[in-house]
Amino acid sequence: MKFRFPLTLTLAILWWLLSGYADALLLALGACSVAATVSLARRMDRIDQASHPLHLSWRLLGFGWQLLREIVLANAQVVAIVLTPKPPIQPQWVRVRSRSTSPLGMAVLGNAITLTPGTITVAIHGDELLVHALTDRSAAGVIAGDLDRIVPPDLEAVR
Repeated sequence: MKFRFPLTLTLAILWWLLSGYADALLLALGACSVAATVSLARRMDRIDQASHPLHLSWRLLGFGWQLLREIVLANAQVVAIVLTPKPPIQPQWVRVRSRSTSPLGMAVLGNAITLTPGTITVAIHGDELLVHALTDRSAAGVIAGDLDRIVPPDLEAVR
């Protein structure tokens, strides 16, 4: 019961935010789908400390906000480049080392870099990432480790 309520609440809020509907019928259908999902997870014995890491919730929430900020800033930079008559595009490859100590942390960092416009993670080898950057500015951001600082370095996969 300790982990069932937070999972139910999280799924309900996520469903409502992603659907954007507030009609009674659709809210009832959403509640039914959340209840079915939680029931299946309970029957499969997948609701426990490891599958719902409450101790990471605040850190991941902070990471989400910082990542959203970085994505918005990178979008503004790419829009400015696109609207410039002679865009200052200098495509380049950048190799950077991460402070992350786990494969999950590296995957999260690689995905975070790819989510920000102007950069894409092409390969991950050990603690090193190969990133393609659209401009000198986006390459400098990757080299400076802007995203590496916000990814929790000790993320561990569960189950």
